Amino acid sequence: MKSRNDDFLERRKHLEKYSDAELKTYFKELTDQIIDPLLSLAYDFTTPAIERSVLMRMGFSSLESKMITEKMMENNLLEHGAGHVVFKYASLTKLPIREAGLALLDSKELHKMMEAFK
Repeated sequence: MKSRNDDFLERRKHLEKYSDAELKTYFKELTDQIIDPLLSLAYDFTTPAIERSVLMRMGFSSLESKMITEKMMENNLLEHGAGHVVFKYASLTKLPIREAGLALLDSKELHKMMEAFK
């Protein structure tokens, strides 16, 4: 077996000057640098599969989620998040989440949400 070139002491020299608290702060800064692009992607992009998954976790069946997601795609509302649109409609109409989502399958109700998200 090939021996490992142990250069740990060499690589950690730039960290020797930090205290434990400073190391934790430095670690958090590095973690933020890694996570920020991932969060940016998550906020800026979605897919129908993700939106269907969100709707299913809100209590809709797979078929209902598919229909709601397709309606939102047709009307350019998917970028706002299917679950968000359903939740906002439920809040505005005082309907339970499930009833609100099924009501959005009606184009007339969906147009109200298009106006709300302009």
